[in-house]
Amino acid sequence: MFDPVIAPSGTLLGLLQRGRGDGTLHALTAPRAEALAALNHCVLSDPRHDWQVENRSLYYARLHLDLGGGLDEIEAHLFDAADVLDTDESRTGLALAVLGHLASYGRRDALELLRRYAARGANWAWALDELALRDDDAGLRALAVPVLARFSTDPEGEAELAAVVRDSFEPRPWRLWADDPRASVGTRVRAASESGSFDRWQQQMRPTGPRPGWSVRAVFEWAQQGIERGAALHVPAARCLTAVAGPEDRPEIVEAARTGDDGARCTALRYLADSHDPDALDLLEAAQAAGSPLVVEAAVDAFERMRSVAAVQRARGWAHRPDALGEAAGRVLACRGGAQDSELVLGALREAVRGEGPDAQTLWTLVDGAGRLGIAGAAPVLRHVYRETASSHLRGRAARALAATDPSFPAGFAVECLWDCEETTREVAARHAETGDARVVDQLRRLAADPAEEADVQTAVRSRIGPDASAV
Repeated sequence: MFDPVIAPSGTLLGLLQRGRGDGTLHALTAPRAEALAALNHCVLSDPRHDWQVENRSLYYARLHLDLGGGLDEIEAHLFDAADVLDTDESRTGLALAVLGHLASYGRRDALELLRRYAARGANWAWALDELALRDDDAGLRALAVPVLARFSTDPEGEAELAAVVRDSFEPRPWRLWADDPRASVGTRVRAASESGSFDRWQQQMRPTGPRPGWSVRAVFEWAQQGIERGAALHVPAARCLTAVAGPEDRPEIVEAARTGDDGARCTALRYLADSHDPDALDLLEAAQAAGSPLVVEAAVDAFERMRSVAAVQRARGWAHRPDALGEAAGRVLACRGGAQDSELVLGALREAVRGEGPDAQTLWTLVDGAGRLGIAGAAPVLRHVYRETASSHLRGRAARALAATDPSFPAGFAVECLWDCEETTREVAARHAETGDARVVDQLRRLAADPAEEADVQTAVRSRIGPDASAV
C-alpha cells in the first residue's frame, strides 16, 4: 500500500483524513454534497499511515449517519473490478469496518451489503468478521455455502480451509457452521477445525532456535545466521545469553560488542545494556561511531531501554550530539529525566519538528515527555504537532501533553477532541473540555448514550455528568 496523500490541515478533506474532531464539526456546517464527497474520499481511499493501528471507522460511520449518506459509492468501490486484481485487505478494510459500525447502528442496507460482499468479495474474511459481531445466526448460516465454495475439496484446498479456520479472528461463524447437519458444511468445517488444532500442536512441538546447553558462541552464530536470512534475531539472542552466559563469559561478550560481526555485536550490546554492565555505555558510544547501520540501530535501541541513573546522566551529555545517539538521549530524558532536563527535552522536541516535520517517529516519546515534565514552553510546538500530524495516535499524545501544559486547552482543542477518531483522545477531552459550550454538553450526553462508545470514554463522561457531578 502506498503512503496516502494527505490534504492540508486547514481543508475539510485534510481534517477528515486526520480524523480530527474539527473535521466532523466543519462537515456538519458545510454543504452536504461537499461534506459527503470528502467523507467518501476518506472511506474509499484509506488515509491512515498505519491502518492496522489508527482508528477511523467509528468516526466516519458516525459522520455518515449525521449526514444521512447513502452506500452507493461504497458498494461500487467494494464490487469494482479492482477487487479481483488488488486483493490487499487495506483496499477495502476501512469501508467494511465503516459498514460494520453502520450495521450496529441499525442500518439494514449496510448489513445486506456486508453479506453480499462476504459471499462474493475478495476480502470476504474481513466482512465475515464484521458480520460475526453484528449479524444473527440465520444470516451467518446462509453464508456457509458460498464461503466454503471458495475452497476446493482436494488436499490443497482442505489445507487452506484448515488454515483459515485456525487463524480466524472471529470464530462464531465457524462454530455455527460446524453444527450444520449437512456433510458438505458441518463435517467439512469440523474436520478443518481439528486439522488446524493439530497443525498448531505440531508447531509447538517443533520449536526452532537455541537449546539448553548452547554456548555463548553458538548464540552469536545463531544471531548472525538470522541476519543472513534477513531476520534480526539479536533481541531473542540476548535473552538466550542471559540463560547461558556466566561471569567467565563476560570478556568474550565484551569483545563481541567491540569487534564482532553484526549478529554478535548487536546481541552483545543488547545483553550488556540490559544487564547494566559498567562498560555498556562506552560500548554503545563506540558502536555509534564505528558500526554498521544495523549495529547503530541496535545500540540506540539498547540505550533507550536502560533505566539506570548512569544512563540518564550520560543522556544529558549526549543530548546535543547531531546523530542517532543524540536523538535517543533526548527521548531517554523525556522518559526518565527530571525537571532539570526540561530545556533539553524542549530543544529535542523543537529540533525534531524543525528537522523531520510533525510526523517524525521520535516525536511520540518527546511529546509524552513534554507532558510528563509539564513544560509550559512546549505548548506552541505541541499545538503545531496537534494540528499538522497525519497520525491520530500522535495527535492524541499531543492532546494529553497539552492538557498538562496549556491553560487554553480545556476551552480550545479539548472541545473538538470530543469528536476525535481515537477513543483515548475522546477520553482526555471528556475529562477536560469546558462545559460552557453547549456543544460540549450535547456531545458528552451523546457519548454517554452511544453503545458503540468505549467504556473508558463513558467512564470519563460519567465523571462529568453523573448524579454527583456538578459540571453539567
